[in-house]
Amino acid sequence: MGFVRAAMAAVPIMVFMAGDLAAQDVTLTSRDGSVEITGTLLGYDGEFYRVASEFGELTVDGTGVLCTGPGCPDLEAYVAELVLSGSRTIGQNLIPPLVSAFAEQQGYSIATESLEDGTVFVLAETTPERVVARIVVNIVDSSEGFADLISADADISMSMRPVTAEEVVLGVEARRGRFSSPKQNKVLALDALVPVVSPRNPVQSISPETLARVFSGEITNWAELGGLDAPIDLVLPRGDTDALQIFQARIMETEGREFADGAQGYPTSKELVQAVAGNPFAIGLALQSELSGVKTLPLTGGCGFRSTAAPEALKSDDYPLTVPLYLYLRGGRLPAVGREFVRFTDSPAAQITILRAGYVDQTISRTPIARQGGRLANAIRAAGPEFGLDELKRLVNTLEGARRLSVTFRFDDGSAGLNAQSRSNIALLARALETGTIGGSELVFVGFSDGNGQADANLRLSLQRAASVRAAVVKEAATADPDRVRLKVDGFGEEMPMACDDSDWGRRINRRVEVWLR
Repeated sequence: MGFVRAAMAAVPIMVFMAGDLAAQDVTLTSRDGSVEITGTLLGYDGEFYRVASEFGELTVDGTGVLCTGPGCPDLEAYVAELVLSGSRTIGQNLIPPLVSAFAEQQGYSIATESLEDGTVFVLAETTPERVVARIVVNIVDSSEGFADLISADADISMSMRPVTAEEVVLGVEARRGRFSSPKQNKVLALDALVPVVSPRNPVQSISPETLARVFSGEITNWAELGGLDAPIDLVLPRGDTDALQIFQARIMETEGREFADGAQGYPTSKELVQAVAGNPFAIGLALQSELSGVKTLPLTGGCGFRSTAAPEALKSDDYPLTVPLYLYLRGGRLPAVGREFVRFTDSPAAQITILRAGYVDQTISRTPIARQGGRLANAIRAAGPEFGLDELKRLVNTLEGARRLSVTFRFDDGSAGLNAQSRSNIALLARALETGTIGGSELVFVGFSDGNGQADANLRLSLQRAASVRAAVVKEAATADPDRVRLKVDGFGEEMPMACDDSDWGRRINRRVEVWLR
């Protein structure tokens, strides 16, 4: 009975024995005739049968059995179907080129069918000519995508935000798995939400706190920001609710503010950007991947920090409005073509496609400490009496000759748990260790804290966090050669802050574990 893989335990047995088994529409028999399973066919993915049997829900390898009965699929005519639902940005701008690149790599021809809110990609073998898969992309928003995933109307949710605690609970109750598990979610690419103005606007930067005051209507004249004496015209995305939710959660709610009434709304980012570009008194919020003809405003802090949405800052989550683009997978096995597509999104060909589409890829990059003069200057400026230049010297000596990897680990607010992007980074770094693509002979997990509390306590906390991240990576990289790369831990507490400590968002940026490679 080795060809049987039990997918669920005792609870499904009680569910299916009551009614579904009355149909008993398939019988799966091992090829030597020694084992026979009778039950109701729940699904077939081209390789495996899912059957509700007297033993509960079973997943059975199709290569080891013969199927008889009225419920058996036509194996010759089988067409796999994969349904994605969610974010308009991901579904319109990123998934289509990825599907096209995937089809080219697999040698499939590709055709499209239009839906009212989406597209169907039809993949076919050319010799012999046969449709092998339909990839359905439903364009809604992140929240609707999770709802479709929970209700079994989608296999994959496309989201521009992490799953909520409530959605995790609903997914477990619906037996769709645990969406917060690293096995069921991944960061596909990175984008950023940026404040934009016309190139004719003289203002050069803005702080997150000031940005909140502007969009809440407290600041209404550009002269208050060092610009011209003119009223500020607010421009917001109306068709992309994901972008608004991100800004509201990261900036407006943190500052205890609400959006002002009367802001001009535009249904698409393209229209929003065009409106801002043509109005020297407008300020808007847009995704960096969709910019054209506008000037972006770096985010600054009163203590001298300046943050831009550069690719390295997005990969390391150093920019406060980094927007990871997530895929969340349903529990259980996807169809074979679905598993192949998800694997493809990690490939070099996919990373090139992501870059060409205007997004930041997931390739791990390396930055030497010699190119981090700005960070060291800020660290010297922020040095306090408890840990001063001696500790900074230790930091420089420890990291001399090393390069900072772009994978950085940060934590959920008020929690010791890693945030969603960091959980995805665990798998990203583990894969690099397993495949040996990371290079070097030593990785140092370096913890940092914010400046709240006693410096010695923050130092201990930074070490603990670095050790916990190292342990998570070791656990995930089960097949890595332990002799290839040594994994060390160090911590420097509140040294080398990335942002001002006088705001919630600044403290969140400062609490981190970096990874340095020798």
